[in-house]
Amino acid sequence: MLSQQPSPVPDLLYGTAWKEERTPALVELALRMGFRGIDTANQRRHYFEAGVGQGLAAAYRAGIVTRADLFLQTKFTYQPGQDHRLPYDPAATLSVQVAQSLASSLEHLGTDYVDSYVLHGPSSAHGWTDADSEVWEAMIKERDAGHTRVVGVSNVSLSHLEKMAAAKAETPAFVQNRCYAHLGWDRDVRLFCRERGILYQGFSLLTANLEVLRHPLVTGLAARANATPAQIVFAFARTRGMLPLTGTSNAEHMKQDLTSRDLALSQDAVRAIESLAG
Repeated sequence: MLSQQPSPVPDLLYGTAWKEERTPALVELALRMGFRGIDTANQRRHYFEAGVGQGLAAAYRAGIVTRADLFLQTKFTYQPGQDHRLPYDPAATLSVQVAQSLASSLEHLGTDYVDSYVLHGPSSAHGWTDADSEVWEAMIKERDAGHTRVVGVSNVSLSHLEKMAAAKAETPAFVQNRCYAHLGWDRDVRLFCRERGILYQGFSLLTANLEVLRHPLVTGLAARANATPAQIVFAFARTRGMLPLTGTSNAEHMKQDLTSRDLALSQDAVRAIESLAG
């Protein structure tokens, strides 16, 4: 078991998907701007996890941060979600794949533990399967061995979570979902999480909700607060108990996203934004 104190969970995570060769420089930039939480995955199809590690190493060498300052989150991805660049032996059992994937992540990230290890989507869109149960138990074993602080799940429906609970699976520390305004900002999943003390991580808060960023309600709130519509959405998300992710490649947007922590929205404003979904 780990003897160190867990890294505190930041109130904004920097997402590293789809950045390819820009990954090392952008991770270092994000840390220079003030991010202390980094989200990645051992899924070469969409992430360059080794590049995240290169960015971390550069930030350590420059004295920007130490490992203890950071919250690092990575994911286990089933083979159908991968391309040919697998981080595990496809012939191995799922339990072995989980261990191999995390060992590879630790090597990529230059650390002996991550703060959060997330199941990168269940094996089926229709429920919590025996494969998911095997993977989840293997992830818990990695936690108990000290290789991760906590375990979580991503890309899940309310039905997945209910079936996971019915299977008597250990409750995840995090649920990470793409958060659509037109689907009520994932209200049902968020309620499930709130009732069970699970921290909800919302991604694509901007890219999945472009119509919200242009909505007169949000642009009006932004104008009155001398803020950007994106800052209003992040402030809204936090007020609703979400941990937002941002994947911006723009230094000014990074700064703006971080300063959204200083924005306070009235309860009326928050209810109005939530009601945009109908």
